[in-house]
Amino acid sequence: MNKPLDLKINTPQGHQLGLTIFKPETSIHKSIIISSATGVLQHYYYKFATYFSELGYTVYTFDYSGIGKSNINTTELKQNTVDLKAWGENDQTTIVGYAKTQNPKDKLIVITHSIGGQILAFNKHNSQIDAIITVASQSGYWKLWKGFERFKMFTFWHVLIPILTPIFGYFPSKKFGLFENLPKHMVYQWSRWGKHKDYMLSEFNVEDLQFKNFNKSLLALSFSNDKFASKASVDWLANQFCNAKVDRRHIIPENLGISNVGHFGFFRNQFKDSLWKMTHAWLDKHA
Repeated sequence: MNKPLDLKINTPQGHQLGLTIFKPETSIHKSIIISSATGVLQHYYYKFATYFSELGYTVYTFDYSGIGKSNINTTELKQNTVDLKAWGENDQTTIVGYAKTQNPKDKLIVITHSIGGQILAFNKHNSQIDAIITVASQSGYWKLWKGFERFKMFTFWHVLIPILTPIFGYFPSKKFGLFENLPKHMVYQWSRWGKHKDYMLSEFNVEDLQFKNFNKSLLALSFSNDKFASKASVDWLANQFCNAKVDRRHIIPENLGISNVGHFGFFRNQFKDSLWKMTHAWLDKHA
């Protein structure tokens, strides 16, 4: 594998995105875009991207506006006006268009983590994608959880975001050890959705969303011990891809002889010989 290439690319909204490209020594003419979870730096996916690049895939990772290499400092974050719709319609769409331009003959695969799958709703290039894998991508409606996890989701939407965001001018996630700090308009919109059973459909007409424009194969993964993506919440999002060939798999780690996966484990190197191999096998068949 060649040394990863870091660069900045411009978007239609006028800001720059930090992008990393993992180019293989010998291409198998397949490209992967990894669309991150909320506030998770693209570097988190480095080992996963390296693994697939060594298999011959060209892999792209990036940070959404306001995050990591797509943000300069706290002052800029306070002035950031992007919301979740922009993360999909501007940021994710830009990366898909860029990857397609760079390697027009490649099969194009998008692997999403958590919110990365939600914002496919706004990706105007969905029809250019040849396969999608969603990893713990879900609705955030708080009643789709049970017990104490439901209480935590309720508190996040109804208490933490509304109280702390106006004080700081952004959501101070780092103070809770959660993830990167988040733009205020993004978390306000996220909070509105999380309070409603129809999630993003409470704010947007389903006919205006891009789910329907993807009609190829989609693998939707969830994990039994995931506190941030219940089975019901992942089911909800998978069902929005009404024209896709959906392969829905709810994985119970102990049945596969592997350790706890949770919400973030899938991309850790310890699952290279299990979940990553499964992913590669699925892509061999469906992309």
